[in-house]
Amino acid sequence: MDTLRRAFLRRSLKTAGIAAMAPAMAQISRPAQASSTSLVQAGPLQAPDDLGIRLPVGFSSRRIAQAFYRVPNTRKGWHIFPDGGACFETDDAGWIYVSNSEFPAAGGVQAVRFNALGDIVDAYNILSGTSLNCAGGATPWNTWLSCEEHDLGFVWECDPYGNEKAVKRPYMGMFKHEAVAVDPINQHLYLTEDTGDGCFYRFTPDDYPNLESGLLEVAVIDGFDAATDIDPDAIVDVRWLPVEAPFPQFEKTKSSALLNSVPTRYQVEDATHFRGGEGIWYHDQRVFFTTKGDNRVWELDLQAQKLSILYDINTNPNPILSGVDNVTVAPSGEVIVAEDGGDMQLVAINEFGDVAPIVQVVDQDHSEITGPAFNPAGKRLYFSSQRGPKKRFPQNLGITYEVLGPF
Repeated sequence: MDTLRRAFLRRSLKTAGIAAMAPAMAQISRPAQASSTSLVQAGPLQAPDDLGIRLPVGFSSRRIAQAFYRVPNTRKGWHIFPDGGACFETDDAGWIYVSNSEFPAAGGVQAVRFNALGDIVDAYNILSGTSLNCAGGATPWNTWLSCEEHDLGFVWECDPYGNEKAVKRPYMGMFKHEAVAVDPINQHLYLTEDTGDGCFYRFTPDDYPNLESGLLEVAVIDGFDAATDIDPDAIVDVRWLPVEAPFPQFEKTKSSALLNSVPTRYQVEDATHFRGGEGIWYHDQRVFFTTKGDNRVWELDLQAQKLSILYDINTNPNPILSGVDNVTVAPSGEVIVAEDGGDMQLVAINEFGDVAPIVQVVDQDHSEITGPAFNPAGKRLYFSSQRGPKKRFPQNLGITYEVLGPF
């Protein structure tokens, strides 16, 4: 049995007993307490606070980490270019926030641990020696899937608690990975690919939740070679075809890596191509994902396998969201989308497609917002400005923030 899987089983037995293991396996890492508070109706953003963060009335921010500097209350320096992230609960009523580093050749993942009061008590690495770790996804068995965004990129399964060594998952494909989301009901994993003609994938483990092997498939939407041509009001059927070689063979030379087989996204002739797949998140038998080339937020009904568009910048009556990137879901059920560029905002979208900003970072227009994630209680929101203030070394290597408020 895989060591990360054993680690999850040990934690389940220790913290909840055997009877609690089944429901634990069926839950994704997301805010534990549903909320009726609508973030779309949270009110206008106020003037920037001392950290340059604009928030609605009743919300506040703090800086929890800054690249090159030690994380408060620890001896660990924070990594460069923080990207995708997620939160995990601990057995002492605290939580852990994990964060990727989208840095070439020396990326990886770091974690910050909080106690029940929200105080930082530790920081440590959970993955090293990888490259351009962009986004990823949390699993129901409390591991973090970190995605490498380059042609030779893999998905790495990491232990947020720092007890087990990270493991590469090659059967989930080798390509420019962006993010992944787990459907715990149907036991599938969905993956996005961050390239202009990338595909949308589904992975079915041979022995869920063990990710050592399985079937990688690509989405086919009949009648559409390119998803950007789908009408914003349409609801289309999705079917899946297997990818023959999920990790194509490359030959490494002194200066580059040469592909000697067909890249993953071109292996299925009927595959539908998306314009730059970005963040993805599972919620209530749906997955939401974004595509930056056409500024769309997509919604896939997992039971019906029907795809629709929740937000399109060209047709939404309030097109304030641009540069769509990382995504999460709030306790209210609203989708939260981070902007890569745009107005450097986190924007909430409700089920009707109504949008409103809930966070804005000022004077960092050259940066992007990354890694939005709520703590298990759904009361604190974490995110990063990947490059921080312009021309202020080392502040321009990334800052990670926390927002506290009535979510």
